[in-house]
Amino acid sequence: MTAPAPAPSRPRKTPPPRATGVRVLRDGLLWTGGAALLVLSVAVAVTIGPARISVPDVWSTVAAHLGLGESRLTPIRDGIIWNLRMPRTLLAAVCGAGLAVCGTVMQSLLRNPLADPFVLGVSSGASTGAVAVVVLGVGGGAVSVSAGAFLGALCSFALVLLLSHTLGGTTDRVVLSGVAAMQLFSALTSFVVMTAADAEQTRGVLFWLLGSLSGVGWSDVWVCAAVLAVSLLVCLGHARTLDAFVFGQEAAASLGVHVGRTRLVLLCTTAMLTAALVSSAGAIGFVGLVLPHAARALTGSGHRRLLPVTALAGAVFLVWVDTLARTVLDPQEVPVGVVTALIGVPAFVLVLYRTRRNP
Repeated sequence: MTAPAPAPSRPRKTPPPRATGVRVLRDGLLWTGGAALLVLSVAVAVTIGPARISVPDVWSTVAAHLGLGESRLTPIRDGIIWNLRMPRTLLAAVCGAGLAVCGTVMQSLLRNPLADPFVLGVSSGASTGAVAVVVLGVGGGAVSVSAGAFLGALCSFALVLLLSHTLGGTTDRVVLSGVAAMQLFSALTSFVVMTAADAEQTRGVLFWLLGSLSGVGWSDVWVCAAVLAVSLLVCLGHARTLDAFVFGQEAAASLGVHVGRTRLVLLCTTAMLTAALVSSAGAIGFVGLVLPHAARALTGSGHRRLLPVTALAGAVFLVWVDTLARTVLDPQEVPVGVVTALIGVPAFVLVLYRTRRNP
């Protein structure tokens, strides 16, 4: 008696080769076009300002400092490009990319289309740390404002982790813990400013709290860019996991995802990136809230394609927002966070209407 023949295995459904090729071509064009637009935006933004500078001047200066030739500009014009405008414009690109990536991850991880990088109270903690250094003189001059803001952000995030863990560790508990930490550190910041700061300190602190890229240097660019690169690699490594989180924690667990560990890794990654960016540029709102939705309209919800496009979109967006902020009322400068709010509020209202129609 012969053994019965095994049942034929069901063929795996794979997308047609033509559809896959079209998708790859479209993604490649989107990434290449976004990168080219970012490079062009940085080059043009550096030329905008009181000193008349052209795009060839920018290329000449950059090539000279990279050892690819000699600059044909005077030392003053070379310094304007390389020491003032270029690091500020590049940091704007890094901050825009980082905040947009954090917003994308938070919205998927918390399954909340209205989540942003500051939902964990990191910006409020950074504000308290900065105010403690500037107004109270914490550190005795040995701690910079950026370092104080970074430490304050970490303290706020640690409080959120502690509260959410003791309350059960669910997604809604994380959000509520972030709200509690945000209110606590905002109150501490207001108390310190009202009781200990003079008029000049209050104005400087307020300008920083609203987001400012003035006075940044190359060290800020390198530190934030390094943190962004590491964080983006971590998030891309968890792209499939983020796709699973979109359908809920139970669905992700059924697919073999270690929910608790993965969520902790991604929360820590986004918190560290947000803390680094806020410590250098202050609290710049609405970038991480609105840009992920715009990027999803181009790429869909798959995070392997979504994250790079969101980073490019955020970088280009904040480069031009910062250019507008420093030139629209020249010689007076408008805080970057004010401009992003003026642009982001109408977009935020559109997001609210969209979520109302598609809950």
